[in-house]
Amino acid sequence: MKIFCIGRNYADHAKELKNEIPDEPVVFMKPKSALLQSHSPFYYPEFSNELHYEAELVLRISKNGKYIPERQASKYYNAITVGIDFTARDVQAELKAKGLPWEKAKAWDNSAVIGTWKEVTPDIQKKPINFSLTKNGELVQQGISSDMMFSFDEIITHISNYFSLNIGDLVYTGTPAGVGECVVGDILQGFFEAEKMFELEIK
Repeated sequence: MKIFCIGRNYADHAKELKNEIPDEPVVFMKPKSALLQSHSPFYYPEFSNELHYEAELVLRISKNGKYIPERQASKYYNAITVGIDFTARDVQAELKAKGLPWEKAKAWDNSAVIGTWKEVTPDIQKKPINFSLTKNGELVQQGISSDMMFSFDEIITHISNYFSLNIGDLVYTGTPAGVGECVVGDILQGFFEAEKMFELEIK
């Protein structure tokens, strides 16, 4: 299983981190070990003093493919949920300042959270999806899929030009504005429309 992530897919988020707006999807990867297993606790990483949440819509690949045309891309994922791409922001800033890769800030063990899966229906594919994240009951992130600069299908096509997609792979499709810090004791909840998809306590 591979975990693909798309960076800077919401213009407001790119601006809040003072990043340039990309002209094609920004792709990075997390290893399988980054996925937090169901019912496992999440522990604040010892190497960071500035842990940030990034809520995202996540797709589950259901069909093997390579060089997938955009008109066929919707046939390659069958489930969707809300997840978190955790980022050690202080580590990332240090690495970026040195011009170094930043996997240590993004791809560490248990840095990828996923919620309950929903079947992708034609109705879900056709209309914009609202999703959100609360911290200790307060709304901190809110996004809508129509604000993505690159759609689900564009993302699938782009990734497949470089990497084979395989059944069970995950695609994190980018985070909207509002990313921020979390600390031990915080409770994070992710919502797909009004449906709660996960609840996570930082330990």
